[in-house]
Order: sequence, then structure tokens, then C-alpha cells
Amino acid sequence: MDALVEKPAVRTRQRGDLAGVVATWAQVAAAGIGGPALQLATMHRLLVQSKRWISEERFFHALSYCIALPGPDTQQLAIYVGWLAHRTRGAIIAGGLFILPGAVCMMALSFGYVTGADSVLGKAIFLGVRPAILAVMLEAIIRFGRHVLHSNWMVALAGAAFVGAFLKISFPVIVLAAALVGVAAAIAGLPGLARPTNDEAEKRRAVAELTQIADHTRPSVTRFVTSLAMWLALWLTPPIALLAIFGPDNVFTQIALLTGKVATMAIGGDYAVVAYAADQSVHALHWLTTREMQEGIAMGEMVPGTIIIVTQFVGFIAAFRDPGSLPPLLAGVFGGVLASWMTFCPCFLFILLMAPFIEGLRRNTFLNSTLQAVTAAAVGMILNLSVWFGLRTVFHHIDHIRYSHFSLDIPALTSIDPLALALFACAAIAVLRFKTSAAATLIVSSLVGIVLLLAGITV
Repeated sequence: MDALVEKPAVRTRQRGDLAGVVATWAQVAAAGIGGPALQLATMHRLLVQSKRWISEERFFHALSYCIALPGPDTQQLAIYVGWLAHRTRGAIIAGGLFILPGAVCMMALSFGYVTGADSVLGKAIFLGVRPAILAVMLEAIIRFGRHVLHSNWMVALAGAAFVGAFLKISFPVIVLAAALVGVAAAIAGLPGLARPTNDEAEKRRAVAELTQIADHTRPSVTRFVTSLAMWLALWLTPPIALLAIFGPDNVFTQIALLTGKVATMAIGGDYAVVAYAADQSVHALHWLTTREMQEGIAMGEMVPGTIIIVTQFVGFIAAFRDPGSLPPLLAGVFGGVLASWMTFCPCFLFILLMAPFIEGLRRNTFLNSTLQAVTAAAVGMILNLSVWFGLRTVFHHIDHIRYSHFSLDIPALTSIDPLALALFACAAIAVLRFKTSAAATLIVSSLVGIVLLLAGITV
């Protein structure tokens, strides 16, 4: 009889726990407007300091691993922490909620873009938003850099990665070089890449996590094979089916292949993925112009979740402009959903497949040094995308100079846009000096753009 009485209480507690998990990840997603640095800060505050689902040492270990992976590191980190705290169910809740609000918002913005971006209202909004996005990016770099660049070695690696990215050296090469530096530092016994931990309570918590290992975090061949089969099937079925039915020249096939390539080749974090997607969709496939890609990035910063949702915008525009026999807007929806699926599905594969093995190596000096070096390189690549975006926001003309295997962007100084520069300066003061939130800054900047256009002041 006692057992019969206890079962409803257990089920009620489990439902309550599940509701709390959903509520927490919904809060993370809702607070995610403003780029990866803000999302990382929110996750750190809620998951490490408030909920105490994970120690700070484990949090940054997971972050370093996620940055070393292809794809959006913020969503992968959410999946990782969700898996650590609440197994596969927690991973799916965390990863799904992290992208769902942004995907819905981006789809609505994409509809508005193709139907009204050339309208007076659309031009006015982007007039104010583009410089504000640049200020939000700058604040994000500073905040993110403070989190991860804990030594002069890390700062030097970030600077070298920025120079490499600015010279158009491919992101995988930069990440590989950083990883080799991390290995060399571990071999030489250099302490500069190790994350310092001064809080004694946090140290004890990290040690406790190492000695009290949950069953689901132990490597298992059965779970490895099951995860590999399931997530590979979910991810690869759409492109294989599209190739078989429509062939390689169909726009939907190309969207699936491009975003799948982005998901596997763009290493270095959220902004690194955006830079790679921008290069491919603008310069290789010519689906969008540079300005349209800028506006897509701006919209990506305006919605909750990860900025990588800009791939949905790319897929929407590509399909909208080449709809085949479908109505353009319906084709755009299919293209956007396909792009999001191909971009985000492998995040679950990478985490659920390899996280148990990475957890078992948390005290491995070589791995930790390597991951820290890759994290530092990611900061440099984030800075590079901000410079790419900023040059095209503040200057009307950019010269592309190529020398040997390198190329770089040099702005024509005579093409500077004083209005954009002034709007950027105001937004930067708001977010850096007065700590105005990214959402408030973007809203006010949109209103400023409308006022300026109504006053006859245009870019």
C-alpha cells in the first residue's frame, strides 16, 4: 500500500523537475538576444551560479570542447550541459529550446524582409540597426574575452588567430595551428594556458564531480553506436533524398549541402560559422549580396538564441528566389527549415556521441591545453567577423587585395559613412558605458533609423 501511495508523488516530482528544466532553458533562450557572449554569461549565471547544475571548471571545459567542434558553440554548450544535468532528455530540451524561439522569429523576419525590406520602413530600421549591431558585437567580444583570455599566452593566441582570419586563412587551419600550440605548451610544461581556479569552494566542487561520476557520463560502446546511427540518419536523410530525387543542381539540394558543409567545416564558434556561411553564400553561390548578408546577420543578432540562425535566412532567400514550381514564400519556408535542420542537427550528434569520452579526459593536460588554445583562437575569429561587418557598415567601398596565398579587405577611406559612424558611436556608448541591454539598444536604434529617414536623412 505504501508503494502505491508513493508512486503519484514520484511522478509529480518528476513532472515538476521537467517543468523546471524547461523553464530554465526557456529563460536562457529568451535572454539570448545580443550574441554568444551574452548567452554564455546567461548560461554561466543560471546553470553554474544559480541552479548549480555544473561547476565552473566543468562549464569552461565543456565550452572549450564545443568551440573546438564545427558549428555553433553556444547551442552545443547548451546541449552538453543539458546532457550532463538531465541525460539525453535534458540535451534535447536544452538544444531544442535554445534554437526554437530564434527560428520562429527569424522566419517571421524573413517573411518581412522579402515583402518589405525595400520599403521605407524596412530601410529605416536597417539604417539604425546595422551600426547598433556593430556596437553589440564589440561589447560581446569584450565580455567573452574577459571570460576566456585569462593569460598573456591566451591573448597572444587570440591576436594571432585574428591576423590569420583577417588574411583569409581558412578557419580549420587556424584552429589546427592553435591546437598544435596547445599541445606544444603541454609538452613544454608551460602553465599559461591552464585556467586558474582561486575559489576553494569551486575547487572542492570540481574534485567532487571527478569522484562522483554519473552512469550516463561514462563511455559506452552501445550508446555510442546508437547515437551515431540515430543522429546520422536524422541529419543525412534530407540531403540524400534530395540528391536522389532532384539532383545536385536543385536549389534545395544545394541548400542542404551548403548548410551541412557549414555544420561540419566551420570551426571556431558562432561568429566563425557566420563568417564561413557569408563567404559561401555571397561569394561562392551568389545567393545574396554583401549588404543582404549584413542585414541577415543583423536580424540574427535581433532574435533569441544563436546568431547561426542566419543560415535559415540564407536558405529562405535562396529558395524564395529559385522556387521552381512552388509559390516563392512556401519555397522560402522549406528552404529556411531545411537550412536550420542541416545546421543544428549535427550539434546533437557531436555532443551525445563524444561528450562521455571528453568527460573522462577532463584532467588530461594535453587535451585541456589544446582546448584552451582553440578557445583563445575563437576569440580572434570572432573579432575578425566583427571587423568584416564593421568595415561594411562604416564604409561604402572595400578593396580586396590579394598577395600570394593571402588576401585582405582594405576600406576606401573616402567612402566613409559619417552617419553610420555616429550611430555606432552612440550605440557603443550605450552598451559599454551605460550597460544598456542589447535588446533595448536595437529597439532604440530602429526607432532612431525611422526618425532619421522621416527627416530625410539617409545613408
